[in-house]
Amino acid sequence: MELTTIQSQTPTPETNSPLTQQKCMACEGGVIPFSKIEADILCKQIPGWDISLDAKSIAKRYGFKDFNEALVFVNKVGVLAESEGHHPDIYLKDYKFVELTLSTHAINGLSQNDFILAAKIDA
Repeated sequence: MELTTIQSQTPTPETNSPLTQQKCMACEGGVIPFSKIEADILCKQIPGWDISLDAKSIAKRYGFKDFNEALVFVNKVGVLAESEGHHPDIYLKDYKFVELTLSTHAINGLSQNDFILAAKIDA
């Protein structure tokens, strides 16, 4: 999906190709975040991810057998996030649980990038 910054252009969810085959695109603002309805459309492609009540972020919790396994996952997510140029908030809790939250900070809400990265993390 090509996003351009033409005075508050409203993006629409790209659903023609699998999220894992798409690439995050730089977002410097100037676009309207997805509505709850648009986010719900894409969330169907990323089972286990929850949309926040204000529809500004998505989140998922992962459980592991121990701290080391959780830390390995965190590091893999970090490498993937860096390669996509889109970065989640990462929380390592109770030594073996990782909670990820995705949001496009430049637009204070959800964009295609959040769903692309979520799908790639799960893959």
